[in-house]
Amino acid sequence: MSFVHLHGHSTYSLLDGACRVGNLARRTAESGMPAVALTDHGNLFGAVDFYKSCRKEGVKPILGMEAYLTRGSHLDKTPRNRSLDHVVLLAQNERGFRNLIKLSTAGYLEGFYYRPRVDYEFLEDHAEGLIALSSGLGGALTRELLEGRMRQAVEMAARYREIFPGRFYVELQDHGIGYQRALIPQLVDVAKRVGVRAVATNDVHYLHRE
Repeated sequence: MSFVHLHGHSTYSLLDGACRVGNLARRTAESGMPAVALTDHGNLFGAVDFYKSCRKEGVKPILGMEAYLTRGSHLDKTPRNRSLDHVVLLAQNERGFRNLIKLSTAGYLEGFYYRPRVDYEFLEDHAEGLIALSSGLGGALTRELLEGRMRQAVEMAARYREIFPGRFYVELQDHGIGYQRALIPQLVDVAKRVGVRAVATNDVHYLHRE
């Protein structure tokens, strides 16, 4: 079985990721993986270099972004509206990539408040051509489950399913963190309740374990 990283951060995830895009493509090829996704926080700054580097290494580039979502309006810039959900967005096609550009641009030019944010309504208007993953510990599902709110987690998953019909997946991650591992059965349960599939990911920030 081959494995593909669908949740990856480069140095363009500022003050967070440690992977240079060229090295990420090279390491993917060395590992025998056929493709890799770049999903930097709120931006597409590395997309062009990443695409070229992957093509050079014979790896399929998957262009994406880990977006910041506010449950209020992204135009609202008050202290009560700082809580954000993460969601991973992957472009299926050219239309999807164009929508990623619109989402990133709006996040910076309209919604920026500590982070480049968009709201769920704006996401829904620009969901065509995009695959969505529920993200890791910063995602809406895990945030609700960590607070013991299974019903709200199911409701959020159902909302994503409606925004991305047939294109929403629940992420399962295990980075050796106890409470993250304990969430996996609950996340599988959420996926079953709303009728969507789960996908195993790593929240990649480094090229080598050490």
